[in-house]
Amino acid sequence: MGFFSSLDVGASGLTAQRVRMDIISQNIANANTTRTENGTPYRRKEVLFEERSGTGSFSDALSAASDKLSDGQGVRVTKIIEDSSEFKKVYDPGHPDADEDGYVSMPNVDVVTEMVNMISATRSFEANVTSINATKSMAMKALEIGK
Repeated sequence: MGFFSSLDVGASGLTAQRVRMDIISQNIANANTTRTENGTPYRRKEVLFEERSGTGSFSDALSAASDKLSDGQGVRVTKIIEDSSEFKKVYDPGHPDADEDGYVSMPNVDVVTEMVNMISATRSFEANVTSINATKSMAMKALEIGK
């Protein structure tokens, strides 16, 4: 893996974790949104990642690994999906979105879970920054050898 490849891997991790943090922030901001444009409560969103790979099939990857070390290409966001779990029901007969029994369908967002996910995304972001800084430090040390 070359110098620029390791920077690309770290940068792809930073980008992916930034998207994850944006979606988590959107979930937290809409934790009490009972009506969206389509008339339903807000649905929690999740980010799906996958490895960016230069190889196609498993046999191609196996052949490449047997010839030389396989260098990964980082990570990318494949899609943002909606959580299909049930909405929470809260008894609030005075709410404008209450049904005939007085229950309001609330978003399927758990703020505590979202905060844990935010901490995880922040730590992953920091790990990618550390990786990039370590790569830069090694390059600077290599340049100092020639002095």
